[in-house]
Parts: sequence; structure tokens; C-alpha cells
Amino acid sequence: MSQPMPSRRAVLAGGVTGGAALAASGYVAPSYAEEVDARTAKRRVRLTVLGTTDLHGNVYNWDYFKNKEFDNSAHDDIGIAKVATLVKAMRAERKGEPMLTLDAGDTIQGTPLAYYYARIAPITEGGIHPMAKAMNLVGYDAAALGNHEFNYGLDTLRTFEDQLDFPLLGANAVDPVTGLPAFPPYFIKTFRVGRGRKVKVGVLGLTNPGIAIWDKANVEGKMEFPGLVEQAKKFVPKLKAKGCDLVIVSAHSGADTSSSYGDALPFPENAASLVAEQVPGVDAILVGHAHKEIPQRFVRNLKTGQQVLLCEPYYWGMRLAVMDFVLHESYGKNGRQKWQLVGSGSQLLNSNTVDADAAVAAAVQEQHDTVVSYVNSPIGTSAEAMSAARAVVEDVPIIDFVNFVQADAVKAGLSGAAAALPVLSIAAPFNRSASFPSGEVTVRDVAGLYIYDNTLLGVQVSGADVKAYLEWSARYFKKVTGTGPFEMSQVTNAVTTTAPNGTPDYNYDAIAGLDKPLTYKIDIAQEVGSRILDLAYDGKPVADADQFVMAVNNYRQSGGGGFPAVSTAPVVYNRQNEIRQLLIDWVTAHGTIDPTQFASVDWQLVSGGQPITVN
Repeated sequence: MSQPMPSRRAVLAGGVTGGAALAASGYVAPSYAEEVDARTAKRRVRLTVLGTTDLHGNVYNWDYFKNKEFDNSAHDDIGIAKVATLVKAMRAERKGEPMLTLDAGDTIQGTPLAYYYARIAPITEGGIHPMAKAMNLVGYDAAALGNHEFNYGLDTLRTFEDQLDFPLLGANAVDPVTGLPAFPPYFIKTFRVGRGRKVKVGVLGLTNPGIAIWDKANVEGKMEFPGLVEQAKKFVPKLKAKGCDLVIVSAHSGADTSSSYGDALPFPENAASLVAEQVPGVDAILVGHAHKEIPQRFVRNLKTGQQVLLCEPYYWGMRLAVMDFVLHESYGKNGRQKWQLVGSGSQLLNSNTVDADAAVAAAVQEQHDTVVSYVNSPIGTSAEAMSAARAVVEDVPIIDFVNFVQADAVKAGLSGAAAALPVLSIAAPFNRSASFPSGEVTVRDVAGLYIYDNTLLGVQVSGADVKAYLEWSARYFKKVTGTGPFEMSQVTNAVTTTAPNGTPDYNYDAIAGLDKPLTYKIDIAQEVGSRILDLAYDGKPVADADQFVMAVNNYRQSGGGGFPAVSTAPVVYNRQNEIRQLLIDWVTAHGTIDPTQFASVDWQLVSGGQPITVN
């Protein structure tokens, strides 16, 4: 008689452990009936790869911006502490079998916890990074570099690397002079599998070429980032020559081929499937970067016909990848023993079914408590409640606040002829959940509004540049007819050639003026490229030859999002100030955030020139 599946509550209460906990997480014991029978069982070995990706500084199931346990509509849980419990359960389930634990990058950025130990109490000045503590306790074998590993500069990254008990891999993070990898390109592990036999596994690490754009200020002249396919073609044969029976790629690059930066680089951003298709000898790819849930996907290699396994375990520790490989022992004509891959498959385990691992949780508890105290410290007040919930469809004061502080900082730092130019600023709605309450404002409130570690620059642009920039930004909106009412999802996050899964909110920028308003309409009944109407500064139409200084973040100035003009425009301000910290410092210095000082309705959505209604 079958037994009922244990409930999540029972698992969390500690009433279910071991195999039952795995079953609750979604684990299904694979059947290898087609690969294994009584005659061949002794000549076959199962090897397991456990994988995570895009942990982004999450140790606990905790939302630092909301100051409570993380939750979403799917009731996922997050954090490496919970993943650690699943890892231990899998190791117990397959005790004695060969197993690797890998990560596909983006580890040290993404939460106030990660930010605090990079900027407030930096590990470069002492102390162990909380993610290093946690990952060492889990017992990873290797991890690929993610693009966000470079956000805090190479000194922080190298310090983090030194604190790990396993290698950070990056075959396509190379020295610009020698062309050789600046990090270990691969890792090889040999397993003893009984009767004197050994299985050798090679793990190739590949990071994202977009780092050259997104973190230009940190890597330019210091590292270069060639394509994943190009570097894999160099190193997979080397792993085979070293006798690797199995080659696994850990790639911080999505499975659905696309590039958010268009043709700004000759190498695609999301190229995992291209590696599988074009590089012979790859058996499987642990995929990262795209924050997708891919339990199992096979991509056929165009040269060999091999079906290459791809698996992506979502992000933030919501899932653990379990990748299985069945190897068959055979002998060549010369009598030399070799292993042949005869079966593979993968699945994802859900971390919301288990408790956090006690050892991992305890190791980081003091640092977590320090950060919780820091982000909840009051820094000022807001004269009224402000929200970013509708920032993608209307001009809202909380985004005006970002633009005001950015433009004010740039204006104060200008000199020479640029100081006489009107100052504009761009800002995107990074987090629709962001809000300021009426009354006390904390570090957490500001950090929730500006969630990225961007720095501020000022560039000189023409009126034609401003118009082109806004037209590019307006690609974010879907084309509609009529004036509505529409649901927000009916007009936002349009699919484009560079965003096949929909344009993200962070690639919709509004532009505002500092001393005088910059006003415009976005007509989303028109085709892309012809949507900006009535563009004016201080009530006067903006001419192509007009000159402005525009406050932008380093992501945009480096080419992120493919926006025109700003990546090549003259830089007239660059003090490497982090924008989030500028916002925190402004509130601390001024005490009160009063929207009457900076907020105005400068842009609106229209259809056929008429205002639209969006619910």
C-alpha cells in the first residue's frame, strides 16, 4: 500500500528526515532499467552532480528589505542554508557513490548581507565573507565565476577567492596581455569506484562575456572575456587529453540564446545551448545567469549527435539540481579500460520543504544579525508614503527622488563649460515592491528602492541623444490600440530580439530634469522608434543640437541594456560614488524626504495621443 507524501509542515517541524525529506522536496529515484540489467550492473557506475546557481548572497530564508522571512506567490524558500540540508540528504541517500557539488556563479552580490561585507565592513580589511563560510561548510568542489562577482572590484573578488576551500573557475576570464585564464579554467577529480577502477571527471568553468560591459570600470585593461564557445573549444579537448571520462561545464550563461547588449560584443550573453551544440565532448552543462527553472533539457551536438544534458536550478537557493550520469565500463582493442556515458538525466529539488542546516545557519548568524540591525537603523523621515508599485506605467515621486538625488550630485560636481549645462537624470524602477512609509525611513527602505550596486556618472549628450535614448527605453512597452483600461501586464515587459522573455523593468528608464522639467509623452500605439511625443525642456521643444549633462549609472554608461549615446558620450562627472549610498547619505543629511521638493508628473503613457488607463 502506498504511503501519503509527507506535508511541508511535517518536514519543517522535523518529523521527516532522510529519504522522506528528499521525497517531500520533489526527489524521484531514477530508474535505469534501460541502462542496467543483472548482466551489466557490475560494469556500470552512477555519478551524481549536485548544483546551485545565482545564490546572490542569500544564506537564510530572509528578506532584508521586508525584514521578515522570504515568501513569494509560489511559496518558495531561499538561501544556501536550506540547500545545504538537501545536499546532505542526497549524500546520505547515495553514500559511497561518486558525487560532485558545483555552483554556476553570482555568489557575492544581491543582498544587504553581501553588500555589507563588501562595502561597509569589507572583507579586504579582515573577516570571512558569509558566503565563503557557508559554501565551505556545504563542501563545494568548484564554482564558476558569475558576472556579479566582479561588481565590487578585483580586490574583493580575489579576497573572496582566497577564503574558499574550492576553486573559482573562469576559462574565459583572461589576462589581456597573455590571453591565458586569470582564474583556474577547470578542475579535475578522480573517483575510485571499486575493483581498482577510477573515473575521472573534468569540470570546465565559463563566465559571462557581458562583464566587459557591465563592470567595465572594474575590469577594463585588467581582464578580457572571450566567448563561451570559443574557450570551450580550447579547453574541452585538453580535459579529454588528460583522460577525463566525463566533462561537465558550469556556465554562467543562460540556455536560451540571446544578448541584452545586442551586438555591442561579438559573443552572446546566453550561450549555454551553443556550447552544447557546437563543442564536441561536453556531456552536461550546469546553467546559470538567467534565473530560470530548467529541470532537464537535452541539446543535440551538431557534430557528434550526442544529447547534452542541461539543467538550471532557478536562483537564490530555491532549487538544488541533481544530475545523474550512468557510465559503462568497456575495453578497447588494446585492452585499455574506458568508460562510456550510456544514460543521463536531471531533476530539481525544492528547498522549501526542509529546515536550514544548523551548522551553516550558526556560522553566519552573527553576521546576519549585524546586517539586520544595520538595515533597520532609521536615517530620516518621509513627509508622505511613496510607492514604486506603478512606476512602470506612471511618473511616481519615489523614482523622482532617485533622479533628483542623482542629478543634484552630478550638478554639484561639474566644472568648466559642463557646469553651465542643464542637468538631467535617468532612473529605472528596479523593484516594484519598494516603498517609503509616511514617517520613519530606514536604510532598508532605501536599499529596497535601489537594489543594485551601481555607481554614478555624468555624460554630456545632445537633444537628439535624449530623444533616441527615450525611444530605446520605450521599447519596454507593448503596442496597444485604444485607451484601455489595460492591465499592467498588457502594456509592459515587451518581447524584443534582445529580450525574448520580455524586457525587464530595469531596462525601462525615465528621464527627469533637475532645475527645470523635462516633459514628454510615450505613445504606445505607435511602432518602436516613433513613440516619443512633445519632448520639451522647461516648456520649450528640445532641439537636436541642444546640450545637456545626464546623470547615469555605470551599467548604462558601460553599455548595459544597449541604450544609445551614453556609452560613447563624453564623461563629465565620475567620482565612483555608489548611488544607493548617495541616497542614504542624502536622507541622513536632510532628515526629511518631501516630494514637493522634487516630484512632478513629467511623462505619461498615451495611445493615439490620448491618455490611457492602466489598472
